[in-house]
Amino acid sequence: MVQVPRSGADSEKITINLGFIDLGQIDLMVSEGFYSNRTDFIRTAIRTQLNRHADVVKKSVARNTLDLGLRHYTREDLERVKAAGEQLHINVVGLLTIAPDVPAKLALATIASLRVLGALHASAEVKAALADRMK
Repeated sequence: MVQVPRSGADSEKITINLGFIDLGQIDLMVSEGFYSNRTDFIRTAIRTQLNRHADVVKKSVARNTLDLGLRHYTREDLERVKAAGEQLHINVVGLLTIAPDVPAKLALATIASLRVLGALHASAEVKAALADRMK
């Protein structure tokens, strides 16, 4: 299992909407020095919840045969799958990357289904080609 580093370059940006009272309370915690900024507070809250529910996540990953962390497919990986006459059923919790040099036709020939809980990094052509295979 490969763990994805938590640096800014290896993360996904999300947008959330908060009520004014919640936002004010976060700003108060920041101004009191408990957190360096709003993002630090939100990351800490998310990690706390993920740690609280870690057993549920582990059981679900095992039950659904999911790859947890980072999964990367190169053109060579997919060419080997095609040469073997096989197709992949990809299930990832985290980040799935498909190399930029993978043509859409090769992805279609080798990826039967795709479920990503997290982020998918692939060319626009590959994403469009696989759209109907994504769960």
